[in-house]
Amino acid sequence: MKPNSPAPSHPVLPVSPAVEAALEIAKRGCDELLIEAEFVQKLARAEASDKPLRVKLGCDPTAPDLHLGHVVVLNKLRQLQDLGHSVLFVIGDFTSMIGDPSGRNETRPPLTRAQIETNAQSYFAQCGLVLDASRTDIRYNSEWSDPLGARGMIELAAQYTVARILERDDFTKRFRAGTPISVHELLYPLMQGYDSVALHADLELGGTDQKFNLLVGRELQKSYGQEPQCILTMPLLVGLDGVEKMSKSKGNYVGLTDKPDQMFAKLMRISDPMMWRYYELLSARDAGSIASLRAEVGSGRNPRDAKVLLALEIVTRFHSKAAAESAQADFENRARGGIPEDLAEVRLSGAPLGIGQVLREAGLVASTSEGLRSVDQAGVRVDGATVADRGLKLAAGTYVVQVGKRKFARVVLE
Repeated sequence: MKPNSPAPSHPVLPVSPAVEAALEIAKRGCDELLIEAEFVQKLARAEASDKPLRVKLGCDPTAPDLHLGHVVVLNKLRQLQDLGHSVLFVIGDFTSMIGDPSGRNETRPPLTRAQIETNAQSYFAQCGLVLDASRTDIRYNSEWSDPLGARGMIELAAQYTVARILERDDFTKRFRAGTPISVHELLYPLMQGYDSVALHADLELGGTDQKFNLLVGRELQKSYGQEPQCILTMPLLVGLDGVEKMSKSKGNYVGLTDKPDQMFAKLMRISDPMMWRYYELLSARDAGSIASLRAEVGSGRNPRDAKVLLALEIVTRFHSKAAAESAQADFENRARGGIPEDLAEVRLSGAPLGIGQVLREAGLVASTSEGLRSVDQAGVRVDGATVADRGLKLAAGTYVVQVGKRKFARVVLE
């Protein structure tokens, strides 16, 4: 595949009601659609030719499990799939060896080939929990990246300047701070962009933190004589700590493979204000239904009721209705069982706080390390649910925290 070929031109087509409806679905809940006028024409041509658009999403298998943060963009991909378009789910087994520098203030350690292959198999299975697997073309970007070789890599690198690569905000900050930037990191946007060239993508999806990489794909397609892809970015889901984006490495995630009771308990830890963001980005409820529920809470209904409804919906989606109802009953039974009536209340500031620090400052353990050992031994509960992740951070809110069988505290985090 050689660069610098002329891009094709297309006639302007009229826009039908079906195209307008498809555009509305595509834009619902998105952060940005670039370039909207171009996307409308792509939709119109797809309708006229009865040839679906090629819609791409790339995901590097940096951890073995997907979480609800991934579901935000997967939901949009499923909506486009249900409109009849071709979905290309790209597992970045090649790009994982580089490590996406997006949002990083340091070089990401590269994964081994064995780690990548293990995680990729897990991704393959889990994306089917959201997408229609029978209509999803799952590809590995090593298919076209490995054959590039040294000559192809040089030709690809010649299509972009160092100055443009350094326009990325994270690279700029690291450069100004004197933080090392490895040469291989500069190649990451090019390799992700080349995925779009190899697959002739019409539209690429990603989180807002991926905008630069998606734009590089658009520019590379022009260099290779292709019509440039449009770009649709989705908001990032903030994790359970209420501060940083959901990430397994930060311990603030809800995994798609979490057990029903774990998933339910984690969702019940979301702060009341953050709950509505989860509704907007994850719930299948329409906007009117969410607005009505929010108005009820604003008029005095217990926000816990709304949180339970959200947890039930999400657990039902990834497990079953029976599993969700069982998880709710288990959560409520454990939250009630064995808690002293005269529970001491401890107020802590600085949320979000790590679970070890919470236990220490609440006087339930002598040190943070002792608290973390208690977590490792399955001896810590928050609101009745056993804490399995020593990286857990608690956002602002009120929690019943238990260590062992007899140590309790009502912790108010501010």
